[in-house]
Amino acid sequence: MGRIVRLMVDHATVVVSGTKIADEIGTSRSEVWRLIQQLRGLGVDVAGHPATGYQLRAVPDLLLPEIVAPMVKGTIFAKNLHHYYKIGSTNTEAMQAAADGAPEGSVFLAEEQLAGRGRGANKWHSARSAGIYCSVVLRPAMPPSEALIFSLAAGLAVQSAVAGIFPGLRLDLKWPNDVLLSGRKFCGILTEMNSEATRVRYLVVGVGINVNQAKFPAELREIATSLKGETGTEWSRVELCSALLKSLDREYRLLVEDSAARDSILRRFEENSSSARGRRVRVEENGGVEGVTEGLDPRGFLQVRTGEGLRVVVSGTVKLE
Repeated sequence: MGRIVRLMVDHATVVVSGTKIADEIGTSRSEVWRLIQQLRGLGVDVAGHPATGYQLRAVPDLLLPEIVAPMVKGTIFAKNLHHYYKIGSTNTEAMQAAADGAPEGSVFLAEEQLAGRGRGANKWHSARSAGIYCSVVLRPAMPPSEALIFSLAAGLAVQSAVAGIFPGLRLDLKWPNDVLLSGRKFCGILTEMNSEATRVRYLVVGVGINVNQAKFPAELREIATSLKGETGTEWSRVELCSALLKSLDREYRLLVEDSAARDSILRRFEENSSSARGRRVRVEENGGVEGVTEGLDPRGFLQVRTGEGLRVVVSGTVKLE
């Protein structure tokens, strides 16, 4: 289907015959008709029929490699993009592919997730073609103790991508892996790792962004939002996904090439987080920790000043008070 869309995009001003499409992608006219029907079922506006040929009325907002790859040319993510109309979890797929030798920079995109995952046992609501569900494979030459920095860098990449499209929108980073708008979550980041004692074999950084969702399940309505819900504007997922991958590429290259990048990430995360310093929080970890945040330590872990002294939060859910 992606090849059909790319062909019609390249011939946007003319009607493309079913025979030409069939010849170009190496299939039959009847199979072209079947694929066109599937595209229409996904909301792609295709005019015409087998007797006259087909024409796109508008470029579809589907995260197809044929559309995204040219927009991220020059990044480590341009050559190995994988797209699924429906999948269990992009992170699960990416972790398995990485274990099987998928190259660094492999990207896994989905229109819909049936088992989208957040941290711990949390699920990620993944409405069809309304959000960005994206996981990337990285193979940094770093010890596993430094893995948290990738989640923080991904949050900064999301912020940069969104700000580049809608300047002035106030995004708030919440340690370690949430991005908020108006106090509600619109983006979650899930970083998973396979490592030896002293080195990372591979990392998968998953990013879920609520883009054009108009409604959420009852249990999420008070805590979740979307970019469309906050701005009143329909967003191009293709544009945002491309901006996200370019931002991720920039943050990752700096991190592996510049020894000062780690300090920059920690500083920028604190500057763009209303809760990293001076905010009263409760951390649901080891019976619960309550106190006031005092920034990040050199590894990126959250520091909380409690009645018993300074605690370093290695993991846990942070509740803002």
